[in-house]
Amino acid sequence: MTAVQHIPTPPCVQPGAPSPVQATGRTLRWGVVATGNIAERVTEDIARLEDAVLQAVSSRGQASAEDFARRFGFATSYSDSSEGKGYDQLFADPDVDIVYVASPHAQHYEITRRALEAGKHVLCEKSLTINAREAEDLIELARSRNVFLMEAVWTRFLPCINRIWELVASGELGDIQWVQADLGFPAAYDPSHRLWDPAAGGGALLDLTVYPLTFALGALGYPETVHAIGAVNADGVDVQNALTLGYASGGMAQLTSSLVSSCPRTAVISGTKGWLHTGSPLHNPVELTITPHMGETRTERFPQVGNGYTYELREVTRCIQAGLLESPTMTWADSLRTMRIFDAARAQMGVLYRNDDAGGPR
Repeated sequence: MTAVQHIPTPPCVQPGAPSPVQATGRTLRWGVVATGNIAERVTEDIARLEDAVLQAVSSRGQASAEDFARRFGFATSYSDSSEGKGYDQLFADPDVDIVYVASPHAQHYEITRRALEAGKHVLCEKSLTINAREAEDLIELARSRNVFLMEAVWTRFLPCINRIWELVASGELGDIQWVQADLGFPAAYDPSHRLWDPAAGGGALLDLTVYPLTFALGALGYPETVHAIGAVNADGVDVQNALTLGYASGGMAQLTSSLVSSCPRTAVISGTKGWLHTGSPLHNPVELTITPHMGETRTERFPQVGNGYTYELREVTRCIQAGLLESPTMTWADSLRTMRIFDAARAQMGVLYRNDDAGGPR
């Protein structure tokens, strides 16, 4: 009997699927909010799609917006001015169909909400929001406005990751009993940088843990129990954390993330018949090692198109073209349940953000 596949495989990585850059329908005109490193890398992959147009970009500063637009070939740029926020001007642009939000975590709720209110489809960087309350509000708004919304957990859409789910569901590893995953790097302390700034939603949990968590969710599903410990600095930011997830089956997952230490950045999924080990980094692996119990180890390797975001972008495009409001591979329910796990972990670690105030941004 095969196991349940907890995270559905998107069409773009199913057997025989064409390149993710190949058009699947009408052209979508993209707007991008923010001009940081992640915005650059994702924009490079948006530009690779045959059915995508780089329509508009917004940034707080005019020089930054204009430079980003020039480098990537956007038709229009917006910035904060006497006319209002640059992103509000972008949302008012009738030539923009979908918005990619690449701002710091604490701004996701406000910016995404304004985009949804303007009737724009939205792909928002992880974590979707600061807490589950904000996520639930955005989901209800997207549903009421009949627009697409997805959290940008790009790892779920990669070929190597979906091969893992196939192996787990096939029963080759037996009953999954244990998952271990880690992600970390020594980041130089800078209180003004989003990673270290509590006002921006900084910390290892919201920035990194979604990736180790993906392996637990894909192999075992959502847990019954969450136990978290963390090292919290004087600014109130978790510099590293460890989560232990428990399941009714007896399975467990041990997840760690850190902003102060280097680590293998790999994942292991262990079952009664064998185990598998990802290459590094676990959030974008291109190599997978499978070891049957008392058997011969084999290694599988996987291609990558562009920077790896092309698969996620293809799924977003496909869903909008098909009139879907959410992706079956990254559902609203999954985003909400993930935020509830993070809420529980932060409560145990003693990490609070401004957005947690019941009278906070709405």
